[in-house]
Amino acid sequence: MVSYVSALLYGVGGIVMAGMALLVAFQEKLVYVPVLPGLTKSYPITPARLRLIYEDVWLRSSDGIRLHSWFIRLFPDCRGPTILFFQENAGNIAHRLEMIRILLQRLHCNVFMLSYRGYGASDGYPSQHGIIQDAQAALDYLYQRTDIDTSRIVVFGRSLGGAVGATLTKNNPDKVSALILENTFTSILDMAGVLLPFLKWFIGGSGSKGPKILNFLVRSPWSTIDVIGKIEQPILFISGLQDEMVPPVHMKMLYAKAAARNRQCTFVEFPNGMHMDTWLSGGDHYWRTIQQFLEKHVPEKKQSESQQNDNDLKER
Repeated sequence: MVSYVSALLYGVGGIVMAGMALLVAFQEKLVYVPVLPGLTKSYPITPARLRLIYEDVWLRSSDGIRLHSWFIRLFPDCRGPTILFFQENAGNIAHRLEMIRILLQRLHCNVFMLSYRGYGASDGYPSQHGIIQDAQAALDYLYQRTDIDTSRIVVFGRSLGGAVGATLTKNNPDKVSALILENTFTSILDMAGVLLPFLKWFIGGSGSKGPKILNFLVRSPWSTIDVIGKIEQPILFISGLQDEMVPPVHMKMLYAKAAARNRQCTFVEFPNGMHMDTWLSGGDHYWRTIQQFLEKHVPEKKQSESQQNDNDLKER
């Protein structure tokens, strides 16, 4: 009996030690994947390849990191909403251009695409603290532009981008008009148990069971579930039910947490949507869902209101 207990304790100890080693050595590589296997860090295409009107924009985050981004318009004087888009954890902004091209056409908007630090042409190395600063730099830049309607800035985040976008939206209630989340996780702590099932007992978010003794090792927890309930702006939750990466229950949990305090929440499921292709498999219904959300919560201003706002900006 004693030998059995000893073997069990040694086994548990071995799992914990192995888990600690994996988390310490590889967690950034699991969370942030700027370069897809077999590809390079550089952009395979630019918006010009798709005949989109765009600007290369270079920013500096508050800690001095040089960031690259694209500001893309449907047409030169487009005064529609401006979508601040935050991508998933893998690849770079060029890999999302086909989706953005359709988004521009369907929603008649502007789009700002930020390369996180360490991604695409941006300098530095990715981290939660750093990417939060990057997102703030992008929003501050947009808010200073005089050729867009700064009262209609909408944050759109998919997967990791949803965690980034939720944090930015919570921190900027006066600058962000609405938030769109697509296939986003509750936290990296919860995702660790999904990606590394043998660690599920030792790591997890507030709703998980077990001692969670490895949580302190996670440098980028991205706890969206703790942020979402503090957001006051309207939120659209888009959930692909065939998501092979983030269990769809994560989106349901995020919605439940937000809707408990925020009555401006909308939850829409897409039965055939996978992690990366919900926008494609969702077809017309996907785009109409976003369009209706924007029309309701970020409506186009009457011309008199728009002129008054422009005059106010000039007087500042």
